[in-house]
Amino acid sequence: MTETIEIIIATAANPELVEALTRLMPQLGGNAPVPTAEEVREIVDSPSTTVLVARDQSDGGRIIGALFLIIFRIGTGVRAFIEDVVVESEERGRGVGEALSREALAIAASRGAATVDLTSRPARGAANRLYQRIGFRRRETNVYRYVFEEGDRDR
Repeated sequence: MTETIEIIIATAANPELVEALTRLMPQLGGNAPVPTAEEVREIVDSPSTTVLVARDQSDGGRIIGALFLIIFRIGTGVRAFIEDVVVESEERGRGVGEALSREALAIAASRGAATVDLTSRPARGAANRLYQRIGFRRRETNVYRYVFEEGDRDR
């Protein structure tokens, strides 16, 4: 039940947050690297990134989920993106992802964003159903990605 779940903004890259992200991020799938303690500090300290964590108060406040909300201003207005939503595998189905997402939407709206974008792999059926249920609509767009070669980043 979500009544034992508390959504908070992470304000410090403390060992508890680093441990939780080290445990949670691999559950996103793929080969994404786990952020180091220094990278977690950089993320938490970034003015454009809000790290939301879900704590289970029935389990001593243990972090069981996370979401990264990115908000920034460009020439056409305030943009917001939700990235890397992850919930502990054994905690899924309790409404944690929905609670994280709804809090992110509230924060984005309060900071002036007119829209919030996110992407989700088609294979993540439950996540895609959740996003549609809470009001996200599929956009007709082409999404492109440029992948830097190892030497490209050294310039």
